[in-house]
Amino acid sequence: MSTPGITPCTLPENIVARLREWGCDAALPAVQALFEPLLAQQPRAGVSLHADLAYGPDERHRLDVYAPQAPGPHPVLAWWHGGGFIRGSKAQRANVGWWGAQRGFVTVLPNYRLAPQSRWPSGPEDVVAVWQWLQTHAAAHGGDPAQLVLAGESAGAAHVAAAVLMRRFQPEHWRLAGAALFSGPYDARLEGLAREALGIATPDPRNEAYFGPDLSAWDAASIVDQVDAAPLPLWISFAERDLLQMQVQAGELFARLVSRHGFQPELRLLREHNHFSAGCAIGTADRGTADALAAFVRRCCGLAPDTESHA
Repeated sequence: MSTPGITPCTLPENIVARLREWGCDAALPAVQALFEPLLAQQPRAGVSLHADLAYGPDERHRLDVYAPQAPGPHPVLAWWHGGGFIRGSKAQRANVGWWGAQRGFVTVLPNYRLAPQSRWPSGPEDVVAVWQWLQTHAAAHGGDPAQLVLAGESAGAAHVAAAVLMRRFQPEHWRLAGAALFSGPYDARLEGLAREALGIATPDPRNEAYFGPDLSAWDAASIVDQVDAAPLPLWISFAERDLLQMQVQAGELFARLVSRHGFQPELRLLREHNHFSAGCAIGTADRGTADALAAFVRRCCGLAPDTESHA
């Protein structure tokens, strides 16, 4: 029997045992190495890859499109990688691209500008730039820009959340089918004021690089306090062994959206996972997160449930 809000993990027991051993202290390189053999077996048939397409003038303004070879139009899923605002690459989530296209979504993986060279609000600005690119180019890859779901993890989730929830970033004719947020930081002020309680270093290499050294300026970048966009279908998730500040902020964002802004987001706890592993597991034997995300995208786009087996 499934439990509402709890997404099960179906990874092999030896992988789950290692995740349990690491707890909340997992390191990204170790997690990537753990999943590398699983992702090496990921199927890629029936997918066309169009790599390093420019969506803006910066050298980081590049995206990859993973398109189903079956005739469209298909829903579009755009996924922003993590990296604490200062690192990361679309290449780290190629597994999401192959998986998404095989599930029938034109799947887009962008890079975005990084701190300290680029500071707030470069993240949501780049999300909007990808949205604008997709309005013009999605159809050429078999996608329907009216059926567009944005998704992001960690820093990528913060960028997507700012673009989706703060009206000032949204251009005329902005429209989305939905958005999915995985383990993101949504309250910069909280991270600045509660570093000891949340285990955040001082000086803070992530937030100070992106939001700047002046903590008084972080209020304007605290998404939870700046929400003024209309409600839309939204997924908010955190991992069972996530970083403490991500667990706190997922709950804070959910509570603010429901109690103050009329949203009814899906709130999900991803069983057995840590901050990095849920994204790594998409496209492996862990069908829990992947199937739930695919079902969310289809609901956002008004499509019938996918009845195929995806073992």
